[in-house]
Amino acid sequence: MVQTTVDGVTGIAPSTDLINSGNPGSTARTASYSVTFPNAGNYWLYARVHVGSGGASDDSFFYGNGFGSKSPTTNGDWIQVNNIASGVGRTAAGEVLDGQGGAGSQVWKWINLTLLNSGTPFTVPDGALTQTFALGARENGLTIDKFAFGPSIYDYTVGNLDNDEPGSTSSRQPDIEDVPYDPTGLPLATGKAKFLGSVYSGSQIANFEHYFNQVTPENAGKWGSVEGTRDQMNWTGLDNAYNFAKDNGYKFRFHVLTWGAQQPNWINDLSPTEQREEIEEWIQAVATRYPDIDYVEVTNEPLNQRPDGGDTGVVSGRANYIDALGGTGETGWDWLLESFRIAREAFGPDTPLMINEYGIIGNPSAVDNYLGIIDLLIAEDLIDVIGFQGHAFSTRGPSAALMTQTLDTLASRGLPLMATELDIDGSSDTIQLAEYQRVFPVIWEHPAMLGITLWGYRPGLWRDDQRAYLVLGQGAERPAMTWLREYIAESSVLSFGNYLAQRLLDPAEHGIADDFDKDGLPTGIEYLLGLDPTKPDAEQPWSWPDGLPRLQLTLSADADEGRLEIQRSPDLSTWTTVGSYDLQLREADGVTVDTNGAAPVLTFAGPPGGSSHSSEFYRFVFVRDSD
Repeated sequence: MVQTTVDGVTGIAPSTDLINSGNPGSTARTASYSVTFPNAGNYWLYARVHVGSGGASDDSFFYGNGFGSKSPTTNGDWIQVNNIASGVGRTAAGEVLDGQGGAGSQVWKWINLTLLNSGTPFTVPDGALTQTFALGARENGLTIDKFAFGPSIYDYTVGNLDNDEPGSTSSRQPDIEDVPYDPTGLPLATGKAKFLGSVYSGSQIANFEHYFNQVTPENAGKWGSVEGTRDQMNWTGLDNAYNFAKDNGYKFRFHVLTWGAQQPNWINDLSPTEQREEIEEWIQAVATRYPDIDYVEVTNEPLNQRPDGGDTGVVSGRANYIDALGGTGETGWDWLLESFRIAREAFGPDTPLMINEYGIIGNPSAVDNYLGIIDLLIAEDLIDVIGFQGHAFSTRGPSAALMTQTLDTLASRGLPLMATELDIDGSSDTIQLAEYQRVFPVIWEHPAMLGITLWGYRPGLWRDDQRAYLVLGQGAERPAMTWLREYIAESSVLSFGNYLAQRLLDPAEHGIADDFDKDGLPTGIEYLLGLDPTKPDAEQPWSWPDGLPRLQLTLSADADEGRLEIQRSPDLSTWTTVGSYDLQLREADGVTVDTNGAAPVLTFAGPPGGSSHSSEFYRFVFVRDSD
């Protein structure tokens, strides 16, 4: 690290370009400072930086992961700052530093590094007010002239930090009162062509059915959670999530079969042959126990957390069974291909297989690396859906245009996309709302998107410190949740032509009245319900919660082509239209559903409403506007 002067300002900068991706590489590429704080407490880190003319080649460095001395070659000791060339940082005196911003390269700008990265504050304990702060070099062309620590209870503007002024009372404090609130109604995406889901775990299940219509187990589906002790399977959490999804007619995504993290500790003690046997047993056990999984996430984070025993500083001591699956091999990804081959064999050709990774959206180079793997899978017809995570640290920096560009690139392979793990931090209600309004429509409105899964929405999620939750502890909805409800309600259902195009379907084979998957639901009905016309979904539209004899069917009234009519008949020959669109039949005793005919027929032992008529029949018929 050397001193350098840029635009009349003297700062510190690397003398040579990057060596490693996870650490500075040598003591000569580090600097440390002794900082004495006025009070104990939590502090956020700010930096004034200048990105050079190289842009993305001049915009990364390291700082210490917490206070104290750091090893220059240990990844876990460092937090990497990257992708700050544009769309990050602020320059105007009155701008509050919130980890976002629109400043570009070759200007001096302030960045809230804490909110830009982990969101975890630096903690100064009582009795230890003097702490060591470490800095590490990565790319030359980047100059830093100031660091500042500010109490996390205060907001700081560019002017505050430039002039050594105190901050103001933080807008990050709760803006709404945490009062008891019990939501009502159906999931937000009911009747839409895309789902909105969330993780299913103990802290996240309250009122789930009033917000979400897709389920992903948070930790319960990870191998280490199920088989922490060899041959002793704990399926309880997975059973609960799977049964909840199926009982309510929600899509279920399994997470995850192979990964470097959260795998059983005992797997590393086995020979590669024994490891291979255990991997196959694990995958087959999941396939056998859960025969109606809608999406199977085969491998998670292959670019960042391979099961090779390595340590990137994100996960320490990863599982090491890569050789049991063929190692890197000729393709560099033989182990991953073999994981998908085993999964395809176990789950069969009709269960969609998918991959998942973080740091993708808004990162063109990561997209290219990711597609290199995906192309290998496509060549063997081993993948059906491309998943990408949408954590706040991935979406905060890139512009909406750049995120759209990367989604377009991912979709270029002709496979549908899925946002698997979305969360948006909310240091204040205002900041969270603005970021939801900026990020969510980019993903939701992309024509290749099947749906979005939030990685939790209540306190108790993994980014509690960053206040990524959308409701408070007693259920009060934050403004971002209020907006999300209104936005999804108003979002248009795809036209029938776009619906087919999104799924890469031929209109000649999937006409409005056709029933390609022979499940009794014509494609027109599946279009209105947002279902997959290539997969039997006869039971999906109807919900029988809590074992009650209640039939509930909700359809979108926003569809811009055609309508769904509900018809009644006393004898299966003469039919009378009794309603259309958002009809809900409730408290219907003795209902049976027959999907074997030209249209689904519901038979009631007695008519809804308790009248004294004899048994009646109901059916659902899709009618085009031109009919």
